Amino acid sequence: MGKGRFEAFSDGVIAIIITIMVLELKVPHGSELTTLLPLLPVFLSYVLSFIYIGIYWNNHHHMLHATHKISAGNLWANLHLLFWLSLIPFSTGWMGENHFAAGPTALYGLNLFMAALAYWMLQYSLICSAGDSSLLRKAIGADIKGKLSLLLYALAILLAFQLALLSQLIYVAVALMWLIPDRRIEQVLKENKE
Repeated sequence: MGKGRFEAFSDGVIAIIITIMVLELKVPHGSELTTLLPLLPVFLSYVLSFIYIGIYWNNHHHMLHATHKISAGNLWANLHLLFWLSLIPFSTGWMGENHFAAGPTALYGLNLFMAALAYWMLQYSLICSAGDSSLLRKAIGADIKGKLSLLLYALAILLAFQLALLSQLIYVAVALMWLIPDRRIEQVLKENKE
């Protein structure tokens, strides 16, 4: 399969995920600004999840730039990632509707953990398909950010039942960590051209 079709399918699914999330934002009854206040938790959870989906879309795009061929295993690994990303509208909505309560906060963290694990599995699958000459392997290196993210998600899930606010701050911190552009792949591709 060509890389273009693989990427186009993933982009389409991610666009649908974002659309589903925004459709969960219900219009309040009333014209006063105060009618928006009860929606604040839902809106904040939407913003965080929108950022996460954007991070996955961006990193997925960069990862595929360092990939030259797609195998059947890569297709399944990608579907695994898209499965977990497709659950983000549900876990986002549940967390927001319940004002960041412990159970929904833990489930949201589990969703983020599984998406991160699935991304790592896709990354590993692409590296294995490319063999020893993998540009992606060279770019990823020790993948400190990826491993740290998984660790922080696991910690946040455990903390959610005692300190839900701290769990939510960890989710925000991981998102902020990934918002800083990751230039590893771009740098390796640039070096490979030279």
